[in-house]
Amino acid sequence: MMELTLWLAIAAVFILLFLSGFFSGSETALTAASRARIHQLEKTGDGKAQTVSRLISSRERLIGALLLGNNLVNILASALATSVFLTLFGQAGVAFATLVMTALVVVFAEVLPKTWAISNPERFALAVAPVVNVIVAVFGPVVIGVEAIVRVMLRLVGVNVGEDASILSAHEELRGAVDLQHKEGGLVKAERDRLGGVLDLAELEVSDVMVHRTNMVALNTEEDLPKLIEQALSSPYTRLPLWRGESDNFVGVLHAKDLLRALHAAGGDFSKIDLLQIATPPWFVPDTTSLQDQLNAFLRHKAHFALVVDEYGEVMGLVTLEDILEEIVGEIADEHDVELEGVRPQADGSVIVDGSVPIRDLNRATDWRLPDDEATTIAGLVIHEARMIPEERQIFTFYGFRFTVLRREKNRITRLRIMPLGQKPNLLAAGAAQTPPPPTVPASKT
Repeated sequence: MMELTLWLAIAAVFILLFLSGFFSGSETALTAASRARIHQLEKTGDGKAQTVSRLISSRERLIGALLLGNNLVNILASALATSVFLTLFGQAGVAFATLVMTALVVVFAEVLPKTWAISNPERFALAVAPVVNVIVAVFGPVVIGVEAIVRVMLRLVGVNVGEDASILSAHEELRGAVDLQHKEGGLVKAERDRLGGVLDLAELEVSDVMVHRTNMVALNTEEDLPKLIEQALSSPYTRLPLWRGESDNFVGVLHAKDLLRALHAAGGDFSKIDLLQIATPPWFVPDTTSLQDQLNAFLRHKAHFALVVDEYGEVMGLVTLEDILEEIVGEIADEHDVELEGVRPQADGSVIVDGSVPIRDLNRATDWRLPDDEATTIAGLVIHEARMIPEERQIFTFYGFRFTVLRREKNRITRLRIMPLGQKPNLLAAGAAQTPPPPTVPASKT
């Protein structure tokens, strides 16, 4: 009779270890399962996927029920194992039971089931969902009581856990997933940039992507008409703003196709053309408008072109539909675009950059992470960090890069050399680096 009881206890220990492994694997699978994949399966009518989705939506109660079940079976298994070893080895059985149960629990109830579950969490989660659903329902009242006790204790130490507390927003979760896929090789850089561009539309403003006032091509309506038409037809742009009197008094936007239609209708007679009659009224948008809102506005108005104004109503620049799309797909070039080589990699590992190059474009081209919160262009970043307008050949160090001012025109930085600090410059490979360093170098900023 004693031997039968002993064998029953041993069998019970292994059954409890199996249950412990089930609880551990289920917890890992249900917490690691992709909610997006489960949602897709749920849309196809998969009943198990619906159960998994319901369990995941109540994650705290799910984890509480699984932990409660796991601890119950582990404690019971340890108690039975201790009883068995005490019967076999006397007082020394406590030590034997501790060593054996620790090894069995770690290998068969923790590492093995969790490794199995994490290898394919969605399939594992779908398989265990019906049983786990019953367990959560059975242990539900106890878990609710434990949750209440935990919340009260956390509130006593100043931690307020909300019912629907979420650490990451949907955008941040998507961005993290995209970066992780790129790091693991699932997405190439171009695909990561495109997906990241879509997520950035809500965070960027039109002032971040607009063509600045100093770079705008505009036509003065008071000039001779033949000259204006020649300028319009020779311009690489389809839409051109028109101004009259003062350079910031914009009175319309001329479309090249409308101009060609007017020329054809007039039989090539310039004197019969009135640019203001064929131009469309200018559309002004605030510089603080988000790119997502502006994209929706372009689509809603069926327009491609808008002038950007600041809080005082002064024109700061212009933004086009193409500018916004380029934030998603990268630079869009056609046969009429003027190629501007603003970023030129050097043999020594440095990069020569025009001061007007946007920081976001530079980051995309080089896969750097220079911040663009305080400035839009690379020259603006240097001026912001230097707290001054640097002189030529001054050097600044911040954000893990060395910035050398190569050229300055009046108060504008027009050319810079940027060297990552992890690389040593080759003086023979870079012409600008062959000159001796300036006698005074501002203090480095980190």
